[in-house]
Formats: sequence, C-alpha cells, structure tokens
Amino acid sequence: MVSARLLVLSLFQVSLAASQPTQSSQQASSPPHPAGEPSPLGSGDLSFPWSRLRLPRYIIPLHYHLLLHPNLTSLTFTGSVQIQIDVQNNTNWVVLHSKGLQISKATIVDQNLAHLSDKVLPVLHNPSHEQIGIFSPRVLSSGQKYFLYIEFGAQLADGFYGFYKSTYRTSTGETRTLASSHFEPTSARMAFPCFDEPSFKANFSVRIRRNKEYISLSNMPIVKTVEVNDGLLEDQFDASVQMSTYLVAFVVCDFKSVTATTSSGVQVSIYAAPEKLQQTRYALEVAVKMLDFYEEYFNIHYPLPKQDLIAIPDFQSGAMENWGLTTYRETSLLFDPFTSSISDKLWVTMVIGHELAHQWFGNLVTMDWWNDIWLNEGFARYMEYISVEATYPDLKVEEYLLDTCFAAVSFDSLNSSRPISSPADNPTQIKQMFDTFSYDKGACVLHMLRHFLTDDVFQRGIVRYLRKFSYRNARNQDLWDSLANTCSEEDFISGKHCYSSSQAAKNAYLFAGEHLDLTAMMNTWILQKGIPLVTVTRRGPRLVLRQDRFLRTVLPSDQLWSTLQQGFLWHIPLTYKTSASSTIHRHLMTTQTDSIHIGEDVSWVKVNTDMTGYYVVHYEDGGWDEMAKLLRENHTALSYKDRTQLIHNSVQLVTAGHLLLNKALDLIGYLQKETHTVPLLQGLGYLEAFYRMIEKRNEFDVTGSLGSYILRFFRAVIDQQTWSDSGSVSERRLRSEVLSLACHLGDPLCLERARQSFKDWLQSNGTLNLPTDVTETVFSVGAQDDYGWATLLHTYNISLSAAQKSKILFALTCSRDTSKLNRLLEMGLEGKVIRSQDLSSLVLMVARNPRGHHLAWNFIKKNWDTLVQKFQLGSSCIRNIIIGTTGQFSSPEELTEVQLFFESIKEQASQLRATQVALDNVHKNVRWFERNLETLRNWLNKQIK
Repeated sequence: MVSARLLVLSLFQVSLAASQPTQSSQQASSPPHPAGEPSPLGSGDLSFPWSRLRLPRYIIPLHYHLLLHPNLTSLTFTGSVQIQIDVQNNTNWVVLHSKGLQISKATIVDQNLAHLSDKVLPVLHNPSHEQIGIFSPRVLSSGQKYFLYIEFGAQLADGFYGFYKSTYRTSTGETRTLASSHFEPTSARMAFPCFDEPSFKANFSVRIRRNKEYISLSNMPIVKTVEVNDGLLEDQFDASVQMSTYLVAFVVCDFKSVTATTSSGVQVSIYAAPEKLQQTRYALEVAVKMLDFYEEYFNIHYPLPKQDLIAIPDFQSGAMENWGLTTYRETSLLFDPFTSSISDKLWVTMVIGHELAHQWFGNLVTMDWWNDIWLNEGFARYMEYISVEATYPDLKVEEYLLDTCFAAVSFDSLNSSRPISSPADNPTQIKQMFDTFSYDKGACVLHMLRHFLTDDVFQRGIVRYLRKFSYRNARNQDLWDSLANTCSEEDFISGKHCYSSSQAAKNAYLFAGEHLDLTAMMNTWILQKGIPLVTVTRRGPRLVLRQDRFLRTVLPSDQLWSTLQQGFLWHIPLTYKTSASSTIHRHLMTTQTDSIHIGEDVSWVKVNTDMTGYYVVHYEDGGWDEMAKLLRENHTALSYKDRTQLIHNSVQLVTAGHLLLNKALDLIGYLQKETHTVPLLQGLGYLEAFYRMIEKRNEFDVTGSLGSYILRFFRAVIDQQTWSDSGSVSERRLRSEVLSLACHLGDPLCLERARQSFKDWLQSNGTLNLPTDVTETVFSVGAQDDYGWATLLHTYNISLSAAQKSKILFALTCSRDTSKLNRLLEMGLEGKVIRSQDLSSLVLMVARNPRGHHLAWNFIKKNWDTLVQKFQLGSSCIRNIIIGTTGQFSSPEELTEVQLFFESIKEQASQLRATQVALDNVHKNVRWFERNLETLRNWLNKQIK
C-alpha cells in the first residue's frame, strides 16, 4: 500500500461555491513538506474554504466503506475510507473532519467510478477546527452523488479517545496489547476522515485486518473473513444501520467471550481478557434481561442481530453505548462473586441498563446537536431506574434515585449552574456537556414529568417519539410534541402519530383541572438554569406559596440576592399530603405567588410528595418545628422518601441562609427511631460531611465532640451490624457505610474487629475471601501500618479483580503517612502500577484524607499541563479533579489560593465551567463556617451535657 505521508497540495485560488459562504477566508496551516521532496503541485496557494466550526450542510454522507489495519507491534494503523456523498449545491470543495491523521491520498469519482481529476487532489488542513478541505478542479454538481476516497495513517492514540492502545497483564506477568475505539463526542475524526457531527447519519461497512492471534469486533457481525496474505486476515462486517459517527466502534484484541440469546433472537456476548472470563456471567444475564425488557417497554425491536459488551482495561468514562458494541470499564461490566460487593453488583446492573437504553435513546433517535445531549443521557440515566426496578426488584434501585436528584440540586443551587440545554460549539465545550445537568438533572426532570403525566401517558409518549424519529435526529420540542401528542398537519393526515384533530390542533392535558401548555412548562426546566425554592406558609385554611430561585452561594440578606432572582419563574407541578388523608393533592404553580385551600382541621402539610418534583421546600413561620415534631412523634406518617427529603432540604436551607443549623440538627435527631436505610444514610451522611470538613480545619474540640456524638447517637445502629454479607441489599448498603465511618471515627470495637479480620487475611496469604461489604473497611484499617500497606500494594499489583483493586486503592489512600500518599500520586501519574484511567479518582481519594487534601491540590497545580494532556481539557476527569480537590476547602486563605491558581491558567480556566463551580463551592464553604461553626460547637456542647 502507499506509504503514509502527508500531501499538502496547492492549485490556484478558488472560491467556495456553496449555499453557506464563509464570513472570512482562513489560511490553512499545514505541516512542512518532507525535505528534498518537491510538492507535487507547487504553483500558487489555496485558502482553506470554510471558517465555521460546524461543517457545511450541502454535502451529505450516505455510506462509508472503511478499511483499517492496526499494527499492535508498531502501535500504528493505516486505513482507507470511501464515502458516498450527496451534493446539494454546486461546489469545488469537500470539507470534513480529520484530527491527527496523515492523509496520503484523496480522490473523488462520480457514480460511474470516473475520476474527476487525473491527479491526486489537494488536501488542506485547518487544525484549529479539526477539518480538512479536499479540492476538486471539476465542480461537484448539485443533485449528484460521488465517492470520496481517502487513504490515511496514524499512531494508535495515547489516552482514551479515538483509536487508542490499551494493555493488560496476565497472571504470569506478560503484557498484552489491544486496540479499541472511543469516539463520543468528537473523536471519530481521530480514526478516519468523516463528517463527525451527530446529524450526519450514514451507513458504515467496516473491514479490519488483523493477525491470526487476534479477533476483531465492530458494530455489526462479521459476514466473512478472508486471508489477505500469509498470516494476515481481513474481517468483513455487515453494513450498519444509519447512525452517527460517534457510535462507530472497533476493537482488535485476544479476548474470550460468553454468549446467550434474547427471547427475540438477538445474540448477546460479553468479552473480557481470557483470565477474567469467569467474571462475565452476571453481565450476560443482565444484558439479556435488559434487552428483553427494553424491547417490550419501547415496543420497538432492537434493530441489530447482535449486542456485544466488552471490558476494556484502559477506559476513561464508565461505559460507551456504541451501537451493537458497547464498551465498558472493567469495574462497570465484570462481577467477581468473591470480591465484588453488593454496591458493585448494583453499579454493573445500572451501567448495563444505561448503555442498553441508549440503543434506543441516543442511537435509534439522536439529539440534533450536543446542546441537547440530555435527550440521550438524561433518558438513559432515568431508564437505569425504570429498567433495574423491573428486572432486578431485589436491588431496590428506587432507593438511589433520591441521591441522583440530590446530586443535581447540589450543583444547580450554585450560581455557576447552567440550563440543561446549553450552547456548545467546540470540542472542549461539547465535552463539558456530559455533566450532572445532562445526566442527573435530566433524569430528575423526566421523573417529575412521568409522575405529572402518569406512567402510561409518559410511556406512550416516548414510544411515539422513538417511532417517529427512528434513524433520525430530534430536538427538545420534538419530545414535548410527542408527549403532548401535538402534530403537524402532515403527521395527522398520515395517521401515524396522532389520535384526533383536536389533539393535533392544541395540546390538552388536564392536570388538577387546569389546562397545560407542556412546551411552556418544560421550557422553564430545560432552558432555564437553577432550581426553584417553594416557600410554604400556613394562613388559616390556606397554604400560601412563593417561588424563588434556590441559591446556596448568596444569602437572602446579601445585596446581590435580588439581582440573581430576577427573571426566574418555573411552572412547578406541586404535590402535597396533609394530616387529613392519604390523598396526594396536585397543583400547578405558574406564578411567583399562589395559594391553596387545605382546610382548618389540618395539623401538618408535606409538600413535594416522595420528592417526585425537582424543587426544594421551605416551611416558614414555625413550619419546620411542625415537621420535626411529626418526625419525633409519628415519623411513619410520612414515606421514607418524604423523611429523607426533609433531612436533605433542611440541611440545604441552612447553607442557603433560610434555616438555623440547630433546627436542622434537631430534626435529624428523630433518626434514633428510624429503621429505614435511606433516611438513616442521609442523616449519617450529613453528619459525616460536617465531620470530614471540620477535621481538615484543625478545630480539634469540635471534631472530637462531633465524632463522639455520631458514635453515641448511632451506637445502636453500629452494634446491630454483622461483619458478613448477609441481609437485604438495603441492609448490606447500611453495613458498609456505618462500619466504614465507625472505624474512621476511631470506634474501638470497630477497629478491633477490622484489625483481626485483616490479620486473618494476611495469614491466609491473601486467599481468605473477606465479606465483600466490609472488605474496604478492613483494608483501610490494615493499611495504617507499613507492612499492611506494602502487602495491599503488592496485592493490588497482581489482582485480576477490578472490584478488589478499587477497594485496595481506596484503602491505600487512607494512610496517615504523607510520603505514602505522595508515592501513590506519582504512581498514578506514571500510569504503570496504577492506570491513568484511575488517576482522577485516586486524586479525589487522597484529597478526602485530612493528611492529603493539600497534597492532592499541590499535585494538581504542579502537574496541571500533564493532566490536561492525559485527559483533555473539557473531560469529566479534569472536571472531577478540579471540583473534587477544592470541594472541602473552607478558609479564606484556601479560597485565595484557588483563585490565584485559576488566574495562572487563565486561558484554560476561562474555557472551563468547572473552575467557576469550584470557586462557588469554596466560597459557599467559607460562608458556612463563618455562620455555623459556633452554632455547631454550642449545639454539641448541649448534647454532651
């Protein structure tokens, strides 16, 4: 084949004949020509014909024929792509995406396979936009189809994007290499030249060349394998359905698989490194169940003949939904019965549920542009809960949905929050869209909408949406129209998606007797940032309501408060229960103030029943005293979700300046009577959060008093725990959390039991299978001495269980020896013993340690450029590192230090939303300490007396 070298060819100056002219001509930058080799065409210059980030719309790709040959010895790949294109305006240029590829040849032929030029075509590069322009001396005519043929090559990428290399080590110490792809959002262009935007859907026919000792996988099944020459095989895959470039995938590896078939005949296979094959059985069971569930729920057959799930040893995110070939971190797919905990099992189940939901939401119907990525990710996150609840009810997944919504609230109540649907143009901005707003807030808003419309209406609406936009792209409005069953005249006449002309003419849901404009309502949740605070006041038989924007970074007494409130209004589907009956009452609040008649004989009212609504509630004028009294005297009058929400809202309102800390702590006091895991963990979690922040401030009296109070307050719960894996999922989750905190707080009984278990494990030479629910706690205690730490590090290095490795890594970061913590950070940066994929979580675990939080921050400052190079600027890893390490800073000096560092990386920091989130968080923490430390000290002194 032609050797890979970059041809930068030039002809004469030609303007772009197209329907979208450039606003300014941009001279393309191009690598220098190889020394001693004349340019094949050296007269004159061509200017790059396109100045926008988004590609022109007048050339549409229809079908890619892609050939790739990765060399796992030289760690390079070569390839060619033939793209059938449909030209919709006369033009001399084809502009498409390419990043880091050496283009060695480009030609265009017409439908009769006649070349448009007898010379190799000029290829211009615009690296800042990751685009190439290919010039045809003959005009490409509107209405005609052509074939664009490009040959290219590149190194297999370092890192986690594009077509990249990964390695794993066998139990005998041999390192083996594989090549895998990860393209979402904008990295298909690193593997082959393409129209790398989600609305350019096309078919893909893939061929992959490999040596005999490897297998290759792609989105579709292999049709046939041919021998190209001695020892070199070519796998030819079936043509794909129409899909976006970011969903294309391929892997070349030596993995093994287990296979089963769904009830509709889809072949499901789980691939993993050969020695980890026994850890794939659970994932296979889950994947088959999930595909069966989704086919029934969506009432749309999974359109491909197979679904492969593969555990990639080096993987930045949790998983990726490539159509027919979903890729996963090992911790997200593999389940080892001996070392994986119940939480690991739930995680694997939910991640598989998430990725398989994407086969419909995201793959079959794709958002039109990345500003609406929530249409993919919010739905997939929410479908995790619906699918797991239906297929594995014993996992009690509904108990975790509140945590998802609480996570969204914590970011949405900062001034640095963003609307769910936000502008995103360049790759750095696009990567940042994969955040808690797209995922968690998106899921919680859908949860609110489902309860508002009822399960049946919601399900029928999303089935309409999926059917109508199959193999197409959609926007927010398309979803609202499908849910409200509004239609265009054309849709109505076709009869496919509408029921009646009256529904087509106007959207008419009745909710509590009120007419509803669904689009107007949902725009207040999707196009507006923030979360509402509903303040409730009793006035005789009426409940007086007021809505404001809920902010934890600015207090109501601040001058800035009123400015930050301007222009915010939500259409809030309120629900409430009263002491008078078990009925759930409904009311749609569309104005700043409102009132509801509830009657005189009501002793209490609880708003936002089961927290199905995405809003915070403040009970004014003694309302919180009523709630605390109800919880003390008859807490089971409210559901566990309501009790959990009251704990959450009260603590958040303290930070926001609406409630005194002692009021929230008094309310939490009812937990001594609580038996349900979820509110117990919520209250315990807040007390632990206070403790972990205060222990980093050297407030030794408060730290000691709070630790003693927690141990005394939860004594009965701690003593009830067994060091085993017995009990329900909820009981096992409680056990892990309670014993971990008890040992961290220095509880003698907990430490004694953990030390004995660790000693037994050491004496067994690591062969003893500890109860998985307490393994992390046992290892964390064992890691406190030199021998225990060194033994754990050795075990980490040789373990074949990703679940065990994650528990050991956490334990290693619990050391009080700062030299050990520094050693871990350096190993994470090196990427050999501790993989680069685990570096961001390692940094956060070190930051959680009171001996390590400044170490972690200094590590980031020192190695910032390296970290950005490893993970890319807008990635979730960079975001988590920035927000996570600064998250427990709470002094004015620390705030200044963070500000100075962000100023020193101003050019990069200005592109990141995470820097403003971090500053908001630290500022919030500083204010919390100023306002609440003395209150907490006094409250604890009263409890101890």
